[in-house]
Amino acid sequence: MSASLETVTRISADRLLRRIKQYAEIGRDRRGGVTRPGFGEADREARARLAAEVREDRLSATVDAAGNLLIHRDDRSLSRDRPVLLLGSHFDTVVNGGALDGAYGVLAAVEVLQTLTESGIRTAHEVVVVAFANEEGALFPQPFWGSMALAGRLAALPSEPRDHAGNPLREPLAMAGGDLSDLESAVWPVGSLAGYLEVHVEQGPVLEQTGHRIGVVDVISGRTVLTVEFTGTAAHAGTTPFEYRRDPVPAAARAIAAAEHLSRVERRCRVATVGRVEVHPNSPNTIADSVRITVDLRDGEDHRLRQAEHALLEAFEAIAAESGVQVALRSATRSRPVRTDPALCAAITRGADGLNLSTTTLPSGAGHDAQIIADIAPVGMFFVPSIGGTSHVPTEDTLPGDLVAGAEVLLRTVLDLESTD
Repeated sequence: MSASLETVTRISADRLLRRIKQYAEIGRDRRGGVTRPGFGEADREARARLAAEVREDRLSATVDAAGNLLIHRDDRSLSRDRPVLLLGSHFDTVVNGGALDGAYGVLAAVEVLQTLTESGIRTAHEVVVVAFANEEGALFPQPFWGSMALAGRLAALPSEPRDHAGNPLREPLAMAGGDLSDLESAVWPVGSLAGYLEVHVEQGPVLEQTGHRIGVVDVISGRTVLTVEFTGTAAHAGTTPFEYRRDPVPAAARAIAAAEHLSRVERRCRVATVGRVEVHPNSPNTIADSVRITVDLRDGEDHRLRQAEHALLEAFEAIAAESGVQVALRSATRSRPVRTDPALCAAITRGADGLNLSTTTLPSGAGHDAQIIADIAPVGMFFVPSIGGTSHVPTEDTLPGDLVAGAEVLLRTVLDLESTD
């Protein structure tokens, strides 16, 4: 153990918890949740407030062309000549979401950087905090916008992105300090990051149920989202006998059951979820002419995701043929699973061990900016428990002691990796 690790003062628990509470009020909606969609007014307010706060605390804050907020110790502009250890997450939320998803990771990282600064601790690499722009895609449906730009995935980003109502991103991005015409300047090339660390609330029940305080993520699950449409013939619900019907609703119902069976019984992938069902014309006395469903498949192995998708589409085709309707795959989005870096995971575990916090290894079922940054740098991620396993809802919560513990582990991990004393 280095001298710095032995003697460093702890983070300020009061300051961290006070900040979390304060920022939870930015975007608070009438239903009790937090609505702070990326590039919306509340998101801009939160990011501007944090930038102003850290500047008062002798830190620097800049916004890149993609709208990412970058916080660092050097008064000069960030240099790409010296590899950076990046810490952070995102500040935006889903509609009527919780106060901790994303924001906790940013505020814990800021607390770590402030502790390093106040303690006068030197680090081998420059430590930088990032609040990635528009991770959720709640308003502008381009999730992971900021991390994709930073990782150089510009070809995957639309040239003129728009929100769900068709309004262009260019002006809201400029209001946040970005520049759609200069996204290339936001790219960090391979080798410019020594690593990326992200602490996050679990958003699931495993840590609470098992009693572990820290969950070290070994893989961020890949995801395949299929939009599938069953098409039949609309007709009168009372005058059309069953033998003359081409009803897509029973076919879609069987398809939904098949998706659950694929995961729950056959174990083809870790989870399969039908989260959206659209029936047209959606009339109580009319046989529908079409049903569109989304199927969300997730797993830690890419080949299993591909096999599950193939098996599911085969099952859908068989169901459609038996039901006398048509089925078509309308769209598919895919993200590959990402393994975290063993060395960073080991440092996280040592940090938790040094604080006598029990750990376990578990996958992340949700997507995170870390899986995007893995394109250009080693990544490490860990969770603190979620009360009741809930997230993306107003009741999302974590015990104060666990929030503080996660920030302490992040500090210990940085010191383990970075101390030069």
